[in-house]
Amino acid sequence: MDTYDVLVIGGGPGGYVAAIRAAQLGFSVACVDAFTRDGKPSLGGTCLNIGCIPSKALLDSSEKFEMISHDVQEHGITVEGAKIDVAKMLGRKNSVVDKLTGGVAYLFKKNKIKSYHGYGKLLRQDEGGWIVDAAGTEVKAKNVIVATGSNPRALPLAPFGGNIVENSGALEFGEVPKRLGVIGAGVIGVELGSVWRRLGAQVTVLEALPGFLLPADAAVSREALKQFQKQGLDFHFSVNITEVRDNGGSVSVTYTEKEQSVTAEFDKLIVSIGRVPNTEGLGAAQVGLELDERGFVKIDEHYHTNLPSVYAIGDVVGGAMLAHKAEDEGVAVAEIIAGQAGHVNYDVIPWVIYTSPEIAWAGLTEQAAKDKGIAVKTGQFPFSANGRALGHGDPRGFVKVVADASTDKVLGVHMVGPNVSELIAEAVTLMEFGGSAEDLGRTVHAHPTLSEALKEAAMGVGKMAIHL
Repeated sequence: MDTYDVLVIGGGPGGYVAAIRAAQLGFSVACVDAFTRDGKPSLGGTCLNIGCIPSKALLDSSEKFEMISHDVQEHGITVEGAKIDVAKMLGRKNSVVDKLTGGVAYLFKKNKIKSYHGYGKLLRQDEGGWIVDAAGTEVKAKNVIVATGSNPRALPLAPFGGNIVENSGALEFGEVPKRLGVIGAGVIGVELGSVWRRLGAQVTVLEALPGFLLPADAAVSREALKQFQKQGLDFHFSVNITEVRDNGGSVSVTYTEKEQSVTAEFDKLIVSIGRVPNTEGLGAAQVGLELDERGFVKIDEHYHTNLPSVYAIGDVVGGAMLAHKAEDEGVAVAEIIAGQAGHVNYDVIPWVIYTSPEIAWAGLTEQAAKDKGIAVKTGQFPFSANGRALGHGDPRGFVKVVADASTDKVLGVHMVGPNVSELIAEAVTLMEFGGSAEDLGRTVHAHPTLSEALKEAAMGVGKMAIHL
């Protein structure tokens, strides 16, 4: 029987990063992962195969089509007869995925990590470790890391299949649907709805909550909703879905809005109402692995489960279901097993929505800080006053900095605008080291750059903004 120091169950961002870091620390490591793409084993989990990476590839393609079709005219460029080849666009998306998943396989080989394709199941505790069914082969592991991720949550009225799809299905439409329905105005729904809207679909978004992006800063939510509505996305809030029917050639959705019953007809329907932990086939009940009332694996602050030498990270433990959160947990748990001080600062994990304009934030919103009893001061700066944004022809949105009124410590940074998915990293670094708004405002930023909007917003906290 093969024996390993560390066995990772799940090869997504949390799992494969944990495996690589553990190998770097000198452990013998194996990873068992069941993901299959095009009939072949494919490491990288949901993120690389059917989530983060392919959706961003399609977002980029659709943005280029939108720019060529409409936005370049103000630059003095005229393009006539622009067309979209959906099959070629999907082919490009698949090639990007292939490169990255292949890269993970290469890193496993480089770091001498044994890969098993199939499901991993905890069988029994053994002297000095655990016996695990690794894709049909019993192996022994001194330590086990559960990183099995999550699955899309299905709407009971609308099981996936046919014209009703979750995020992976929305990445594979063979043609642009004329009428696209989206249930759920969260990150996935808005991103995928944006892709197909730019390619020509009429998109309707149905959301049960009373507002848009409620976890985000209120000013950011309002600005983003305004921009998306200008683009043609049709949002309906506080709706109650009462019936969903796949008619073969279309999907009919009946919902209640403002006490009125409405039936809408769509060619395709995306259901994106959140995700649920994936513990199927793990053997949790048989070995006594403790789950919470929602099915997440219970852990302590050091990622220990209730079972000795069994750890868990990523989506399967709850919290922010973000690939970068899982990756940092993967590094932390490997270092903890090695006796080091692995740690993740959950207070400054960035959130990003890759729409156009992009949305990004980290830390506390202004309201959340006030709810904690913290007196705050804020600074805000619009991209319409930023030279680089104007040169790009995309001056939408703003940057907002929230700081403690007494210490000037930055508590949160919130952005909507061009390339803010990249700008948020500077804010996260500042907050990680407990920096102040003045620290950020007095740091020299290259001119002209979009990052100057962040600098000016920080200066605005102390009423020192120059260009406003």
